Amino acid sequence: MTLVWRHLLRPLCLVTSAPRILEMRPFLSLGASWTSGTKLSLHTRPRMPPCDFKPERYQSLGYNRVLEIHKEHLSPVVTAYFQKPLLLHQGHMEWLFDAEGNRYLDFFSGIVTVSVGHCHPKVNAVAQKQLGRLWHTSTVFFHPPMHEYAEKLAALLPEPLKVIFLVNSGSEANELAMLMARAHSNNIDIISFRGAYHGCSPYTLGLTNVGTYKMELPGGTGCQPTMCPDVFRGPWGGSHCRDSPVQTIRKCSCAPDCCQAKDQYIEQFKDTLSTSVAKSIAGFFAEPIQGVNGVVQYPKGFLKEAFELVRARGGVCIADEVQTGFGRLGSHFWGFQTHDVLPDIVTMAKGIGNGFPMAAVVTTPEIAKSLAKRLQHFNTFGGNPMACAIGSAVLEVIKEENLQENSQEVGTYMLLKFAKLRDEFEIVGDVRGKGLMIGIEMVQDKISRRPLPREEVNQIHEDCKHMGLLVGRGSIFSQTFRIAPSMCITKPEVDFATEVFRSALTQHMERRTK
Repeated sequence: MTLVWRHLLRPLCLVTSAPRILEMRPFLSLGASWTSGTKLSLHTRPRMPPCDFKPERYQSLGYNRVLEIHKEHLSPVVTAYFQKPLLLHQGHMEWLFDAEGNRYLDFFSGIVTVSVGHCHPKVNAVAQKQLGRLWHTSTVFFHPPMHEYAEKLAALLPEPLKVIFLVNSGSEANELAMLMARAHSNNIDIISFRGAYHGCSPYTLGLTNVGTYKMELPGGTGCQPTMCPDVFRGPWGGSHCRDSPVQTIRKCSCAPDCCQAKDQYIEQFKDTLSTSVAKSIAGFFAEPIQGVNGVVQYPKGFLKEAFELVRARGGVCIADEVQTGFGRLGSHFWGFQTHDVLPDIVTMAKGIGNGFPMAAVVTTPEIAKSLAKRLQHFNTFGGNPMACAIGSAVLEVIKEENLQENSQEVGTYMLLKFAKLRDEFEIVGDVRGKGLMIGIEMVQDKISRRPLPREEVNQIHEDCKHMGLLVGRGSIFSQTFRIAPSMCITKPEVDFATEVFRSALTQHMERRTK
């Protein structure tokens, strides 16, 4: 699918040549813009698809000065990818440009955040218009953008999920959801999966179960982890478990409508309820697909049964849609819908504002009233006029440009392409996901499923970057590549990305033999 406005292409486009020096060349059709081949030597790199956008010339801080300022004034926690971190300058739809003018295909979209494309023309125009009208008021005054957005968002959620609390980030949304669950249930214990990421604020750190984000100091009390029903790396899993066009290479004897792995993981969930929490609990948090843990999918039917068990204990069920929401999974607008469940609370962020700081918690009138009885909840920037205008524009773009449908079509196409790489390379242990949320897990070999050493994954990651492709990382040992491009991505760009991966994997195997 090609978006209508993108037919208006400029006569010249930027093409990245082999030494990564930008040249001006006549525009090439998408079909002829890169060279495909199943066998690529160390000296051959896939040709990047053309781009109809010319970035501004970079005229800001020098790279070494940026490094100095970062070292002196910014957090010492190392978060930047690559041995030489990228200094990005400008973005346009699925493309990013660095300070040297190099062009990259962005397949991580600002950590699953840029939903409709960098600097999307319509979103830009709406933001600029609102910027000239009203920046900020806070919720002590009314303004139309907040009410217009609330009405649009509520229309996309099923009854009775109709009360919206606007906040600024996913961590803040999940922290508010924790408070709601406890206020409504009068209980304290909240369960979340091992490998879950629900934020890095003081309270959500209790829900987050990734070792990197755990501290020796107490925090996030009342949170209990339970086994993640990971059908690739966990003790149970087979060839029918996932809601995905690509299944694990693990075999099973289950009928298509029956999953023994699901039953085993439910027993583990029951064990947590019996041994680790009080008889009555506050709630259960779940990402429809785990993001930071490497795009982990659960067995079909697991969440539905788990929700029933939680509600039997007096708890509420919270769907963390920070990464999965807004059509990214293709078949449905919300990730919880793919599990055939109805949560009591839904949290959302990231793609909600296409990169603008914005988040929301949506719940039922009953739960909202329980919170209001106990707390006069207030948020200075929640419902900000700029954020709400941008949020409305994002929803309009998703609908007008059929981006949910594009996620389904292009995402399925990409999953099947990557699955062929899994069959081709012994070190590609698993390909999984749904729509435009995909994980590629690297292993030492398919039998042991031991994670590929971090330094080897780092080199493959660097090689992809050198060929113009940016992807993310995930899983406990950082062994999984996370693929989550903006939803405007096209099949020719997927073809380029898969050829880059094939080339990077081929180079890695050649290094191994030497």
